[in-house]
Amino acid sequence: MVFKYFPHTIEDIEEMKNFLKINKIDDLFQDVPKEVLFQKEYNIPSHLSESELRRYFEKIASKNKELILFTGLGFYDHYEPAVINSLLSRQEFLTAYTPYQPEISQGTLQYIFEYQSMIQTLTGMDVSNASMYDGTTSTAEACFMAESITKRKTILISGTVHPSVIDVVRTYAKFKGLTVEIINEKSGITDLSHLQQLLGSHVAGVVVQKPNFFGIIESFEEVSKAVHEHGAILIENADISTLSVLKTPRLDGADIAVGDCQSLGMNVAYGGPTLGYLATLKPYVRKMPGRICGYSLDEEGRRAFVLTLQAREQHIRREKANSNICSNQSLMALYATIYLALLGPIGLKKANLLSYQGAHYLYDELIKTGKFKPYFNQPFFKEFVLETLIPYDMLQKACIDNGFLAGISLSNYDEKYQNLVTFAVTEKRQKSEIDELVSLVGGLSW
Repeated sequence: MVFKYFPHTIEDIEEMKNFLKINKIDDLFQDVPKEVLFQKEYNIPSHLSESELRRYFEKIASKNKELILFTGLGFYDHYEPAVINSLLSRQEFLTAYTPYQPEISQGTLQYIFEYQSMIQTLTGMDVSNASMYDGTTSTAEACFMAESITKRKTILISGTVHPSVIDVVRTYAKFKGLTVEIINEKSGITDLSHLQQLLGSHVAGVVVQKPNFFGIIESFEEVSKAVHEHGAILIENADISTLSVLKTPRLDGADIAVGDCQSLGMNVAYGGPTLGYLATLKPYVRKMPGRICGYSLDEEGRRAFVLTLQAREQHIRREKANSNICSNQSLMALYATIYLALLGPIGLKKANLLSYQGAHYLYDELIKTGKFKPYFNQPFFKEFVLETLIPYDMLQKACIDNGFLAGISLSNYDEKYQNLVTFAVTEKRQKSEIDELVSLVGGLSW
């Protein structure tokens, strides 16, 4: 063997070279322009022993600075029960493959079934799948569903939806031949009059978000009425955790509920991995991407879990497939299932009420400092927007130097949001941490 991780022996390589009638491996790349080929020696350091390797990575890790998070914008620092990772790392769960074959994986099928049931309960919808990568791609897949249901080609998205979600939907829509139009934002919520102007017989679906990009809790009663009067599909992107205390997408009049499950105690972890969810009403179940797990009885009358619907490309003609997603995100679905089972309805509700109370306390205390001004006069949940009177660079430096990540500028998303910053609070934030942050920014002068 040339190297223990290379699969080919020297004899293998010689045999291939003789068959191809070449003298050396580099001859395989003779069609590639020389100016784009790397011509130098590779700077690959020699191997390290285990103890040397541990010290090497510990030295790199020591450069990280762990901050107290008062940030949101789609990723929230909720409590992560330690037992989840302990259970998740059991060898029957932690695998590079997605073990869903019913003949060998009744346990896997059962937790997928439990996951679907929990998502269905939280959203109030009839049925949930278990196959989405994250909240952005699940929103795009919901738009495809709307197109498939209505046979129309235009998607309307509220300007209060997170810009990253809008970007992903735009990307998916471009290659599906769909047109995406943005509904104006007015005072932090969806502009109903602009929505009514845009609606028509060409509109397949309308996407809204709750709580929205600014943390505001919008009411969608009038939106739902207008959307359905024009025969379109209402898609609600909702923070799944908050649905333990807020009105469900079903009660909002949504036809499809989507979003990200990161708020179910998943680590912020540089933005992933997370898990998307998608739930809908029974008439649209065959338009749903991914797979659905149900249960039946075996020949001896015992309950057995089975895949009851899997409209995906391996099983039907590609042009008829609802989705190109090939993984059922099984491990992260298990994470969400364990989290929800551990907290239960009461625990989840308590976590969200603590987040709500903490956010409103921080909001009031920041206003009292005189360094911030209210901007939107709307109800918010665990995240809010303020206009900062402190120079932004000074605010950010002071926070980071003192161990906080807080007050993220919305101008990172749109220049029209100059001087607007966001804060978020979860149940992990203690009152002493909030008071310390308020004291810090309230004492800044320039």
